[in-house]
Amino acid sequence: MDSPAKKKKKKKKALGQVCQNDTEEHSVYCDHPRTVLQAIKTLNQYRKMVTCADENIIIQMGTGNYESSIATHFPCTCIGDDEVLTILCKREKVEAAQHDVKIYTRDKYSVFYIDKDGGKDTKTKQLFKNKAVKEFKYLHVYGEKGITVKEALKRDGRFIDKLFDDDFKLTKNEKTVIECTQKVDSLNNEKFKICLPRLNMGSRNKTGSSIDRKVVYKLLCEQFPHLKQLMESSFPKNSFQKSLNLRKESFGKIQQSFSEVQRVRELLQLAESVCLLEVHISDSSAVQGTGFVLFDNFVLTNAHLFKYWIDTKLPNWWESVNITAVFNFEKQESGKEEVKAKVFVGNNELDYAILKLETEKVPPGLLKRFGPLPSDGEACIVGHPARGVKKLDPTCIIEKEKREEAVNKNSEDYKEYFITLCAINQAIKNDPYENIRVNYNTFMYRGSSGSPVFDAHGQVFGLHTGGFFYGFPKAGESMIEYAFPLLTIFENFMGNLKECGNQMLLQRVMEEAKGNLHLENIILSVVGPKQSRPEETLQAETADSEELMDLS
Repeated sequence: MDSPAKKKKKKKKALGQVCQNDTEEHSVYCDHPRTVLQAIKTLNQYRKMVTCADENIIIQMGTGNYESSIATHFPCTCIGDDEVLTILCKREKVEAAQHDVKIYTRDKYSVFYIDKDGGKDTKTKQLFKNKAVKEFKYLHVYGEKGITVKEALKRDGRFIDKLFDDDFKLTKNEKTVIECTQKVDSLNNEKFKICLPRLNMGSRNKTGSSIDRKVVYKLLCEQFPHLKQLMESSFPKNSFQKSLNLRKESFGKIQQSFSEVQRVRELLQLAESVCLLEVHISDSSAVQGTGFVLFDNFVLTNAHLFKYWIDTKLPNWWESVNITAVFNFEKQESGKEEVKAKVFVGNNELDYAILKLETEKVPPGLLKRFGPLPSDGEACIVGHPARGVKKLDPTCIIEKEKREEAVNKNSEDYKEYFITLCAINQAIKNDPYENIRVNYNTFMYRGSSGSPVFDAHGQVFGLHTGGFFYGFPKAGESMIEYAFPLLTIFENFMGNLKECGNQMLLQRVMEEAKGNLHLENIILSVVGPKQSRPEETLQAETADSEELMDLS
């Protein structure tokens, strides 16, 4: 069901009046540059009015005429005085999440309209992530002066990603055509339709003859033998050709998301929180894995890194296990920073463990960036495979209904092992966590367990955990890999904290989760509303880790 909640504006640069079910109105002010949604969230009544995720919200401009809608990150500085806004919640995602959007004064922007009905060559094409936006005549789009039309629409988040694979155009009339590479500066208050390019049937050169890709490939290999050798050596166990086969279908998507300089720069910044973990068994033996800072000096990783110690069944083994976290390990020569850690809490079924570092000087945590599992689309894993330097592996999520197809495609070279392949497919279907884990293909094998998995928008949604291994013809390679959802892990962690009564740490986690609706909803369901939480007895944050352990 759509749940409406309304907003209006007042003097003093009011963003609007907010009301629910046409009963009460509440003033919202744009005291300083910020997004419309950030301004609306300052209302105490916001949680009662809006129960869906930010990405599922539609904000309507105007009253009842369905004239236009804006993105949640629309600058409040671009909303006129006494404007009326209405919020609607949809079941499915309306726009891609935007993080850290910088807001400027009105004079820095050009604001224009995109017609819900496309122009030339769009009749059979989908343009929007959610058809619900077509309830409105126009999509109100903004862009900082100096950026291109393509950049503005892509950042808007309501248009499908495929739109940006081609050079679309905007048309005002038959004579006025705006290229997507044109700057938005002159588009203020104008109304346009999107027009798509005609499909170019066939791959032909200017003479009309077909291009033989095999011939081109052979010529390139002959002219650049060192480049081919370098590319092949970049993959473990000479898996260059397998990599090409696995990524061929989804390369366009990956390239679109992880080739933009700004997006890669942001990802590299977030990757500073990733560390190599060494779980020492003896002076000469250790299990390697990956972890990442959760918040403060807590690190999240996989519980199976501690299997040796769990199997020993020694009492309080977590107190004696020797763990080293290595940060800033991006080149072999120097720069590594080693920190000691202890196991704090964990869960064997969800295969996670939270460690506590013996230092306060750590990179920022990723808890604030936790988001839901995407059903499909792009992903990127950051970790330390094979105890090596930090690596980044862009990939694509495999939709549930296509898992068997992916396994079969990955095993085309091993068709003679038919029974084993059937057994692997059956094992995936019988996996008790089939419905909560997300699958993908990656070459981040041994040593990368515990790596964070990011989506195309910089949210971290998964804990890279393992794969379905086949053991032939090369041991250590898997058919398909998977991650556990971080929101599920977070829910279990909150339950652990509540059960052990660690109120001080519970309070700290809730502070860190502020502003992330996904985490706040989980806290509400596990801990309950604030007024019902016991406040009189706060235990120390360093609660006995034995009470928290759940790794048996």
